[in-house]
Amino acid sequence: MIQSAEGDIIPVEVKVADNVRAKSLGVFIKKYGIQKAIRISSMNFGFENNIKSVPLYAAFAINE
Repeated sequence: MIQSAEGDIIPVEVKVADNVRAKSLGVFIKKYGIQKAIRISSMNFGFENNIKSVPLYAAFAINE
């Protein structure tokens, strides 16, 4: 997890495979009312269901 400039905690999920359809992050978001999350994987940039997708090669650039 990382902390945003506003002081919010942002969960981070790291996937090593192309399969990013696992439900764990989605369940976590719903259970705790999380407004945004980050998934790092081999997939391209994207944003869906309050989850920002970041490719592995760009993980160094994650900045809130």
